[in-house]
Amino acid sequence: MDATTARRTFGAHLAALRKRAQLSQSQLAARLCLLSGTATLTRNEISRWERGERLPDAWLAALGTVLAVPPGDLERAAAVARGEVGEQRDDHPHAVVQERAGWLLAYDNAHGGDRVADAAIQVWRSERAKISGDDKAQLAVVAEIAEIAGWLLFDAARFEEARAAWMESVHLARAAGDLTMQWFAMDLLAMEAAESGRYGEALALCTEITGRGVPPRVALLTELRRSRALAAVGERERAWQSISKARGSLENSLHPRDPRWSWWVNDLEVTGHEAEVALLLQESAQAVPRFERAHELVEKSNPTGRGALYYSTAQLDALVRLGAWREAEEPLARLGPLLGNVSSSRNRRRLRKVLRTIDRDGPRWLADTAREVMAG
Repeated sequence: MDATTARRTFGAHLAALRKRAQLSQSQLAARLCLLSGTATLTRNEISRWERGERLPDAWLAALGTVLAVPPGDLERAAAVARGEVGEQRDDHPHAVVQERAGWLLAYDNAHGGDRVADAAIQVWRSERAKISGDDKAQLAVVAEIAEIAGWLLFDAARFEEARAAWMESVHLARAAGDLTMQWFAMDLLAMEAAESGRYGEALALCTEITGRGVPPRVALLTELRRSRALAAVGERERAWQSISKARGSLENSLHPRDPRWSWWVNDLEVTGHEAEVALLLQESAQAVPRFERAHELVEKSNPTGRGALYYSTAQLDALVRLGAWREAEEPLARLGPLLGNVSSSRNRRRLRKVLRTIDRDGPRWLADTAREVMAG
């Protein structure tokens, strides 16, 4: 690879990391300035890095922090771009998982989990068959793929199968000595328990996770799960305290100890949970503006994917509960194209419940619109 191509490759990698973090070039520049205490970095300089015109040598450490990249990853990539070392294959278990199962997550993000849940199970079983003896690296690989399979099954509303996958993920991660994946699988088990109405189990799992000195983003994610379970049982004050704690720690949670999988815990994630907590506490008027904000954020990152379906459905849910029928027409209209692009049984199950409420309590014109959306 010649020097120009190497720099452009690095730039493309940097741009992908920025987009994954759901930051514009201007926002990335602002965060780097805030972190470094300088005001000299501009969006134009970020653009030069991403076009491969320059390498951000003096900013690599700060970039790693803001973009939640493990220490050394960007330094190694920059060294390759400078021609100091040859391009190397990353054999870390997480990198192996991304190679073998990353496409499943990409598909889910764009189109939902229904169509790829069975494919994930197949990849999971195939990798499980490769475990031999005390091969901790392969155990870690299978633990993470089991976690991915569980998520896709959960999105497909196959909750018992998802729970089984995450329980295996916990077991394998523990055997591999991969604490961060163990915590993540436990966190997802807490999510499933709350979704299925086992709130005591969800809270117990959250307590077990946070009692172990976990990395900041793991602790933040656990507070989100805890807030939802507390809200579901009517613990209003504690639920808001928990979600406020998560919000307060969001900007401070980028830390070298944060695991590679935790990049997606961002403003959109916290905002969505704030809205859901309000909805669970029957504070629909508080939920609506938060869902509107979540919709604005998802429009910038993935306007036609699973997240857009989730937040449009949730916003409609909040407006219907509030009896805001005119306002409900806009998110309802958005759902038509999204339903044609995304297959997510979990979201469709929630939508059907909302549409039954419209049919029972709403004005006839809105019920007719709802039927047209579902038929189209």
